[in-house]
Amino acid sequence: MLPLVALVGRPNVGKSTIFNALTRTRDALVHDQPGVTRDRNYGVCRLDEERPFIVVDTGGIAGDEEGLAGATARQARAAAGEADLVLFVVDGREGASSLDDEILAWLRKLARPTVLVINKIDGTDEETVRSEFARYGFSDVVALSAAHRQGIDELLEEVGARLPAEGAGELLDTDPARVRIAFVGRPNVGKSTLVNRLLGEERMIASEVPGTTRDSIAVDMDRDGRQYRLIDTAGLRRRGKVEEAVEKFSAFKTLQAIEQCQVAVLMLDAGEGVTDQDATILGAILDAGRALVVAINKWDGQSDYQRAQAEDLLSRKLGFVSWAEAVRISALHGSGMRELFQAIHRAHASATHEFSTSEVNQALEIAYETNPPPSIRGHVSKLRYVHPGGANPPTFIVHGTRLKVLPESYKRYLENFFRKRFKLVGTPVRFIFREGANPYEGKKNTLSDRQVARKRRLMRHVKGK
Repeated sequence: MLPLVALVGRPNVGKSTIFNALTRTRDALVHDQPGVTRDRNYGVCRLDEERPFIVVDTGGIAGDEEGLAGATARQARAAAGEADLVLFVVDGREGASSLDDEILAWLRKLARPTVLVINKIDGTDEETVRSEFARYGFSDVVALSAAHRQGIDELLEEVGARLPAEGAGELLDTDPARVRIAFVGRPNVGKSTLVNRLLGEERMIASEVPGTTRDSIAVDMDRDGRQYRLIDTAGLRRRGKVEEAVEKFSAFKTLQAIEQCQVAVLMLDAGEGVTDQDATILGAILDAGRALVVAINKWDGQSDYQRAQAEDLLSRKLGFVSWAEAVRISALHGSGMRELFQAIHRAHASATHEFSTSEVNQALEIAYETNPPPSIRGHVSKLRYVHPGGANPPTFIVHGTRLKVLPESYKRYLENFFRKRFKLVGTPVRFIFREGANPYEGKKNTLSDRQVARKRRLMRHVKGK
């Protein structure tokens, strides 16, 4: 499983700001929970492309009448208890408080690896602040200002040093021939029923009670001569009982599965359409760059009118991922299974296709000649060459000049052109645009002896006139 890093501390010490700095532009999964002071956020942070980890903001532990026994503390305890590393965040401006002391005593009982993070050190004497917290006895201390992104790199270095070098976990199959498929979605949309149907036996617990599957379960299977690993996840529930702390990690498990899979199958309920939670999960899939197939379950239970309504809703709400195939299925009765696997195979083939530099340059040349970039305030972008930048998702690195003024509409044109030319379906496509100095700038061309003699003859001819 991917490593889990938990942010723990009292309210208003800057945990959410640190969370946003660590996850950068990645959207967190946010879930409302009754009886807590704030939402819990989950996100993915990457030390590098090969070392992702999950970071969770547990919410502030308030010093009210409930104190460490309150609902927020219970979810913080659940997160810290499962975390590979705890970041204990304190306020450098306000200094150590009695509530910080209580939280520290509680963390010591948990006996989890912990790093002290002193936030808001901007405008303070860092040495004085460090000395005040020295009585906590931490050997690992990071002082930073999350609001100004000062010290975030140092924090990442500390996290990287404390986490396992390999975070792939047991769900990640070492066999490259085995396609890893994650079935994700809200509770009770039929994920476990679908996996059971595909396996031909009831390997997963399928129930009418949402949230029956509380952990990610991976099962290997072969179908039509191909090898697969099926990952069934706990559904992302909108609300849950705070007493059952394990339920709170449904988002965590889903994020792990998305990061570890090659193809994500987003399951929707045909009778409910696309909800905000579905959009949240879809955002996590797109952020991870995973191939995508949309499985619309319980299609057989809809009337013709309901199907028409569902089709209209899907086209409006999922139009921005029109490249993903949508398959109508019934997990209970088994309809649409062959079509589902055909879509999965096409998405995986597109996502993992290896491109040659020559073929992508030929595509760029044709796209450029067919529709050159427009002039923006008198500046025209020049696209010089492109080379493959990786797979899953297919990534293309374009080099040129004045790329900062290249319109977003032209970038979408390139994406659509490459999709059509290479028949890419079911996968995001990423373009990275890089401007570099002209390697020949400032270099004087050295003439050969023959060129020098010709130049002299030409100069005499000019002077003779």
